[in-house]
Amino acid sequence: MAVLCICFGALPARGAPYVPRSDAEVLEQLPYRADDPRTARLHAERAHLAQRPDDARLAVRLAREYLELGRESGDPRYSGYAQAALMRWWDLPALPREVLLLRAILHQRVHEFAPALEDLTRLLAADPEDAQAHLTRATVLGVLGSYAAAAADCRALVPLTEPLVATTCLSAIGGASGELADSRARLAATLTASARADPGLREWALTTLAELDERAGVAGAAESHYRAALALDADDPYLLGAWSDFLLARGRAAEVLPLLAGLRRSDPLLLRTALAEKAQGLATWRASTAELRARIAASRQRGDRVHLREEARAALGLEGDAGAALALARENFTVQREPADLLILTACAVTARDERSLALVRAWLASSRLEDARLARLLPPGTP
Repeated sequence: MAVLCICFGALPARGAPYVPRSDAEVLEQLPYRADDPRTARLHAERAHLAQRPDDARLAVRLAREYLELGRESGDPRYSGYAQAALMRWWDLPALPREVLLLRAILHQRVHEFAPALEDLTRLLAADPEDAQAHLTRATVLGVLGSYAAAAADCRALVPLTEPLVATTCLSAIGGASGELADSRARLAATLTASARADPGLREWALTTLAELDERAGVAGAAESHYRAALALDADDPYLLGAWSDFLLARGRAAEVLPLLAGLRRSDPLLLRTALAEKAQGLATWRASTAELRARIAASRQRGDRVHLREEARAALGLEGDAGAALALARENFTVQREPADLLILTACAVTARDERSLALVRAWLASSRLEDARLARLLPPGTP
């Protein structure tokens, strides 16, 4: 729900940490220079917070800015910076409302869904009209595939927010649970009636509609809506990933590489870069794959398994290891069950010819009533 293999000899062993060849080797370019005004201001605010560690208002402001930087850049480190700003209150039984909301969002960002739901439920018990808490809880529940509960939170938004917020929320959930045609039509009509809505809100709605179009098999409409969303925000990492996947699925890898140039610090976008390089027959795909694998190894050492979906796609599409990819996709599906998660699970199960996993896919399709033209093309004939 819109807030990521031919030559094995050239790659490090699976799970091994990457060792630089020399002290001069550049491992990563940081997204903001030390002399960048935004960075300077954040450093100053961190220094102020160190001097006034009980200033909850300053901590919340700093955490929010780091969360926004993380959203803009796709760099997961900013979530850590945001959490660090809130550590004075993190484990206290009684938290300021803003801190509790931010803690829930941070739990969500790292796929700690149970504590995120606990925090959001606490917020809503105290204030049933907290629109942000309803929307965030609907997002988490949608990721988990708890569509009835997610829809209830979306409906709660109707009297609390403008129509485009509630309709986008409801359409994202309905479009994954048996109401694809109605969800597309409802969201398209609300977008037309909301021409003056906030650009960020319209970009979210357009991205959601484009994804619904893809699942409906209407590629022309999906492309139109993706392009309209990009015209509003060409830097949104989630949108860039979804649009890149659309292009890759249609053999248009050459369009992906300029789109993602300079965005390698985001693991999901690095994956799309490597897939596009390989599809184009560029030798650089091996280096990109090695870089991605090193990051995966580092995240595992930290106990971070946020990008299991991307790991499965890398194992299948870059390394050609269907067995490893299937294991990762199955593990991922125990954590999150969005259409994209079912898509990679299906691709791995079909490639590995694993009937047990295909049965899991069929069972989920039957219970969720998900409609997805991409799945229909992947599944063996006769699959309901």
